[in-house]
Amino acid sequence: QVQLVESGGGSVQAGGSLRLSCAASEHDTSSRCMAWFRQAPGKEREGVASIFPGGGRTSYADSVKGRFTISRYNAKNTVYLQMDGLKPEDTAMYYCAARSYPSCRPLPLVPDFPYWGQGTQVTVSS
Repeated sequence: QVQLVESGGGSVQAGGSLRLSCAASEHDTSSRCMAWFRQAPGKEREGVASIFPGGGRTSYADSVKGRFTISRYNAKNTVYLQMDGLKPEDTAMYYCAARSYPSCRPLPLVPDFPYWGQGTQVTVSS
């Protein structure tokens, strides 16, 4: 069982930045595909970004390309999401997720990830 704990959410104005962190309880998550998802009120949970175990391959939803950066520090079992140029439409609960396999799809899908954090709220005001 992998436990994930997100942190770093908050309230910012449009154009601002936030850095989310996801700490995993597992001794070694370096072999897992990791991803960030988000869910806005009344909307389905959507994949934002994913990262392969080695960290060299990443993918992003079109809506965040060029603004968000996913990274990982395997020695600390931690995954990050750097969010720059935030927009009001980025407002959502953000979730970290871990897959049981080392491969990632081009865009992360909810059913592929059995392990989830509790989420951290991001609010962007105009």
